[in-house]
Amino acid sequence: MGADLKPIRTDADYEAALAEAGRLWGARSGTPEGDRLDVLATLIDAYESRHYPMDPPDAIDAILFRMEQQGLTRKDLEPLIGPRGRVAEVLNRKRGLSIEMIRNLHEGLGISAEILIRPTRHEEAA
Repeated sequence: MGADLKPIRTDADYEAALAEAGRLWGARSGTPEGDRLDVLATLIDAYESRHYPMDPPDAIDAILFRMEQQGLTRKDLEPLIGPRGRVAEVLNRKRGLSIEMIRNLHEGLGISAEILIRPTRHEEAA
């Protein structure tokens, strides 16, 4: 088995950890190789979280993703957001979400309220 495990501090450490994880991929859980892979995965995840953070989606991206997942149309959003024109304004980032819309989308589509209250990209640029 490889050298002692140590924190990933540099891009070279990161690349080496990825390469070793690739070699260990598929190792059975509970074996020394499987345990090493689990620890490497944790170290890799911690390094990626620090160096390559992902921005959470804005509210509109989350709504569009959920629509795609569930095969929904804009018409399906009317009970949650309002008339067709309002749905279009919201999805085109021309109108922000009201508290009532946020509640309805959270309950109706199961989108996290935390994501729905985030400013959309259009609001951040203003």
